[in-house]
Amino acid sequence: MSADFETKMRGPEAYKVAHETLDVMERHAVWPTPLNFELWSHFVADPTGELALELNRLILSGEPMTETVSEELAAAYLPKARLNEQIRDAGDQLSKELAAVSTAIKEAQKSNETYGQTLASAGKGLTDAKDATQIKAMVDSLSTATRRVQKENKSLEKRLAESTGEVQRLREHLEQVRRDATTDGLTNLANRKAFDDELARACADADEFGTPLTLAVLDIDHFKNFNDTWGHQTGDQVIRYVASVIGRLGCTPRFSARYGGEEFAMIFPGEDATIVERCLEEIREEVASRMLKRRSTNEDLGTVTISSGLATRREGETGVCVMERADAALYTSKRSGRNRVTNAEAVPVAA
Repeated sequence: MSADFETKMRGPEAYKVAHETLDVMERHAVWPTPLNFELWSHFVADPTGELALELNRLILSGEPMTETVSEELAAAYLPKARLNEQIRDAGDQLSKELAAVSTAIKEAQKSNETYGQTLASAGKGLTDAKDATQIKAMVDSLSTATRRVQKENKSLEKRLAESTGEVQRLREHLEQVRRDATTDGLTNLANRKAFDDELARACADADEFGTPLTLAVLDIDHFKNFNDTWGHQTGDQVIRYVASVIGRLGCTPRFSARYGGEEFAMIFPGEDATIVERCLEEIREEVASRMLKRRSTNEDLGTVTISSGLATRREGETGVCVMERADAALYTSKRSGRNRVTNAEAVPVAA
């Protein structure tokens, strides 16, 4: 998913994109299923993107948009579908690897059982042996059986070593897939899903240990005007710049995420409003202190500012409720002139 598409779908333009998407789908006789809507909203919102170009090719070729075609497009071009496919493939490979190891172990067990029977038989044979010839035959038989078992055990050791390496590789791949699934592609901060999961965990920890928990919501001021003036690519540079400041000052144990579009969210476990306000002021001042330049032309873009709101969780309060209060504080910052930090405790209930 391109940052441009994500920005459009989390702002006022989303409604226009949704209406146009339904019109385009109806015009091309495409059923409005959730998957088709997602595919064709990319077609409308990102007309020069790879998915849009492929859809245009299919339209010109007259190929009908069947469910199979939609699923293939999703697997090739939609991040979530590609991610699910990667997880499924890694899981399949892991299952095959474990099955192969299981087979090798069973074969080794059978070999060892046979060897045990050979030893038992040899022991009885040595007891009953009448002369040196019989004893030599028994020893030769044992030597052969021992060499065979040693060879099979070495083969098993090698197979287990190879399997251990492959399982480690798959584990690293799945860990990378997990990171991709929880990371915002534009900023490298956590994404919305990761934030929601972390917030639920942080609330549970706060209840269990009786520790404070403060949330903050930050938003780039006048970002739409900036985007309209300089274009989405330059807008993306601004988002990355603000994210870099937030990420540096919001490092572990704090948790920073791109919440959507030009909005960010932060979790401050164990920190009260006073500490959080100081951090948010530091972020605000640093963001506003830099004169930005457009990379492609070196033009001066001026400065960018951010507004933020924070709320400290009350005992037993859900993460959603804390976010609502932090949002209310953010909008108070916006209405009060922007480029400021507001504590939810200072926001009237009516807000």
